[in-house]
Amino acid sequence: MTAPVTPTRPLVREVAEALAPVRDGATLMVGGFGLVGAPLTLIEGLLRYTSVAGLTVISNNLGEPGRGLGRLLLEGRVRKAVGSYFTSNPDVVAAYQAGTLEIDLLAQGTLSEAIRAGGAGIGGFYTRTGWGTALGEGREERVIRGEPHIYHESLRADVALVRARKADELGNLVYAKTARNFNPDMATAADLVIAEVDEVVPVGALDPEEIVTPHLFVDTLVLSGATR
Repeated sequence: MTAPVTPTRPLVREVAEALAPVRDGATLMVGGFGLVGAPLTLIEGLLRYTSVAGLTVISNNLGEPGRGLGRLLLEGRVRKAVGSYFTSNPDVVAAYQAGTLEIDLLAQGTLSEAIRAGGAGIGGFYTRTGWGTALGEGREERVIRGEPHIYHESLRADVALVRARKADELGNLVYAKTARNFNPDMATAADLVIAEVDEVVPVGALDPEEIVTPHLFVDTLVLSGATR
């Protein structure tokens, strides 16, 4: 009989301890589509327990007005946003127009592929999406099979803040339906991965078929709601 696996170190941390490695000027990947699948406890922790600023945030959007990443924006912590859907938050538009926020706008599929490629060790890729539009201006062009393509570098981050439904004590992650969104890809594309979860169960309690993110990608676990 195989002996049960024992975690070599506890992964569950208090929010302040988990976020301590985040530094000024860091590049963060933050999961979520709107607020669905967003690590709201970790975002709140950045505001409550750190003073980090000058951040580059790679995320589909910057939260909603005064919620999620939208709060981080209003606190003046975000220098640059890389994403695909910012107009759901009028504060993002206002900050961009005021010149206090830099934006790199990508088509949503391109954003997703850039993150996936970063996690897979791929330096960049060509896509037809965006060619001949403002999104393609200044990008390298190449004709592939008779069709014009534009080049995008892949994306990586210093830290990824991801949201999952459940983890085991090793850090294997299970997601909740559409709350999965960008989280699994982001968990592969950062030097440090902090996962916010609803519960942590013993090793062996998860069905291997439902595990999406293997534990080797996850550095730290934080329980959702731990800042309240």
